[in-house]
Order: sequence, then structure tokens, then C-alpha cells
Amino acid sequence: APTTEGEQKAHEVVKFMDVYQRSYCRPIETLVDIFQEYPDEIEYIFKPSCVPLMRCAGCCNDEALECVPTSESNVTMQTCKCSCKNTDSRCKARQLELNERTCRCDKPRR
Repeated sequence: APTTEGEQKAHEVVKFMDVYQRSYCRPIETLVDIFQEYPDEIEYIFKPSCVPLMRCAGCCNDEALECVPTSESNVTMQTCKCSCKNTDSRCKARQLELNERTCRCDKPRR
């Protein structure tokens, strides 16, 4: 049996239902670049430069459908925002509001 999620012994086969459930459309932790969320703040340096957020990913098992968000909620994270002239020791802690999502398979929005 796997010791932790995603870890298994070399001779074990991952069961079909485990593969299916883990690959189906769902929110999954994804590292998102802060500038993707805050593109107007490129004059600053963020530490860390990316944050873990729940984003939709996975398969829908129907080519006509795609994994899309059904709702979004904000999560607040503390990061460090610095101007280029500041050193790390003068970096100001800042809370960012970022969105997380729930997901479902649906027709693509075009």
C-alpha cells in the first residue's frame, strides 16, 4: 500500500479506481506566479514569487467537456513585497487575497 499520497513501492500497481479518481476534474494545489494574479505590480519583488492555490485540473472523460471552476473564494496569504531598492531585511510583509476554486466538467466557454 502507498505510504503517502503519490508514493508507492516499485512492484505495486495503482488500481484503476485510484487512477480514475485522482485524474478526474477537481481542485488541485497548483503553484501560481503572483504576477499572474497581480500583473500591475511588476515593479515589486514578491517573496515567495509563487504561492500554492487550489485550481481546476484534470480529465472530464468526454472530449466535449472541460474542467472549469464552479465557484471561487478568496484566501489571504502573507507574502513579502519589496521594491527593487529594498534589501530582504527591509522587505515588508503583506497579505495577498487570492482566489481558490471548486470545479466541474462543463461545455467550454468560448
